[in-house]
Amino acid sequence: MSKGAAFFPLDSPVETRDFYFMMLPKMTMLAFSAAVEPLRIANQLTGKCLYRWYLLSEDGRPVRCSNAVSIVVDGGLTETKTGDTVFVCSGVDGYLAASQRTISWLRDQARHGRTIGGVCTGAFTLARAGLLQDKRFTLHWENQPAFEEIFPNLPITNQLYCRDGQVITCGGGNAGIDLLVSLIEEHHGNGLATRVAEMCLHGMPRGENNKQRLSIAAELGVRHPKLSAILGDMRAGFAQDLSVEVLAEKHGLSRRQMERLFHDRLNSSPAAKLRDIRVEQAHSLISETDMTMMEIAVACGFQSQAALRQAYRQRFGVVPSFKMRQRSPKA
Repeated sequence: MSKGAAFFPLDSPVETRDFYFMMLPKMTMLAFSAAVEPLRIANQLTGKCLYRWYLLSEDGRPVRCSNAVSIVVDGGLTETKTGDTVFVCSGVDGYLAASQRTISWLRDQARHGRTIGGVCTGAFTLARAGLLQDKRFTLHWENQPAFEEIFPNLPITNQLYCRDGQVITCGGGNAGIDLLVSLIEEHHGNGLATRVAEMCLHGMPRGENNKQRLSIAAELGVRHPKLSAILGDMRAGFAQDLSVEVLAEKHGLSRRQMERLFHDRLNSSPAAKLRDIRVEQAHSLISETDMTMMEIAVACGFQSQAALRQAYRQRFGVVPSFKMRQRSPKA
């Protein structure tokens, strides 16, 4: 157990809780670290073994993260016990990262009452295992468009993390700190949880209902209320046949007023901004799914594959192709 100068007294008897981190290829190291470090810090602060954690891979071999760093694990798929928590740690290519053997193992853990968690894109694997039906859950915002196309009947939340019974998920990044701090608070109270967050230099822990992503207006530094609302409508309805005239009328503007507003504030036209939003969504689907170009064009609001290819080339300087999909075969 690591030791430090900071100390938090915990006088009540403690029960050691075990966490298993199932590491998938190309997992995100930041998301994994954010999930495991609060456990270590809680032990360090109290001088007690409140938590143990074990790193797993399907074959017991090291796992190479998306940043090319390899992590040595404690073993392969193993038996767990009542009260244990199993986290799926994923990242790039989250949809196909887990093999059928791993998915079957996860189903078995859930069937025996274990708490099952997903970190970053871990929700892809949980969905493939059939564990997200009628559950609130989340995953990283970058991968949500692909998830929605693959699993259209599983609605995603945009929250930092979700806890719904025996299923817990977080969007990755630093959200793992918030999720684990919330578990520590449940187990040992607000005092220790707050001190753990302070040790992470995380500030006040963020609640479950905090959003992952800023609004598009905030990203662009837009403070004009009508422009902010229009941009929000564009992001929410990019797949629909949005009309500049209809959007302008909805927000009490003429088409010319709306175009002038976009030009003055964004140096862009409404049509060009909507096209950029659609292309970004298409880029996500090309990278993260096995959808055809025609399917992606329709899903992102383009009238044809040709329109998608032209817009994509204008935005990224290359024509989209299946060569961009460096994927392994489906399990």
